[in-house]
Amino acid sequence: MPTVVAIYTGQGLAERVQPIFREEPPDCRLVNIIDDSLIADVIRAGQVTTAVSRRSLQYYRNAEEIGADVIFNTCSSVGEAADYARPLLDVPIVKIDDAMARLAAGQYERIGVLATPPTTLEPTRRLLLREADRLRRKIRVLDALAQGAYQALVSGDPEEHDRLILDAAKSVAADAEALVLAQGSMARMEEALRRETGLPVYSSPRLGVLAVREELEKRGVAGRNHS
Repeated sequence: MPTVVAIYTGQGLAERVQPIFREEPPDCRLVNIIDDSLIADVIRAGQVTTAVSRRSLQYYRNAEEIGADVIFNTCSSVGEAADYARPLLDVPIVKIDDAMARLAAGQYERIGVLATPPTTLEPTRRLLLREADRLRRKIRVLDALAQGAYQALVSGDPEEHDRLILDAAKSVAADAEALVLAQGSMARMEEALRRETGLPVYSSPRLGVLAVREELEKRGVAGRNHS
């Protein structure tokens, strides 16, 4: 069967994504690499540092050695490191948020982007604008940064985390045609945000896994038998 190596910067998202892999793609061997120091270093520096890019590239190299048919990059904050690494690898990298950005930028002109750390907001904004440019569309990205939500979550207060995200969503809902959740870990808020704002809401985990499946099929390895 094909091998997918998923690179995570936190345990929480891995627990959400693994069941989707069981539901959506053909049978595959799923290997997880988790290093939560990556996102901690990005947040501390306010950007993807050279050291973070180097470590990310090393994990992609490790994925090649493991025998990956596809590498799944699951963190939006370090997504641009994956962009830089792609030409250096023989294995394709699927970014968790590429399909989400393509879908949103192809349908809407005013898109609210919800994020908890600024280090995720800016890469998602740039990704949406790049996708719109590729599609020859003009869009407006509305920033909805949930200040303090990330700190609330890591401090063990998920209720405050969710409240701050909802407040941020409401701050742009009147001007936005749709909302995009910049972090895969926010996917559990998708239905509540849709209900409270009345807007279409897009999250990345399932769309990202479907993109992995499409890449496996394109490479002719979906359902391949290695026996």
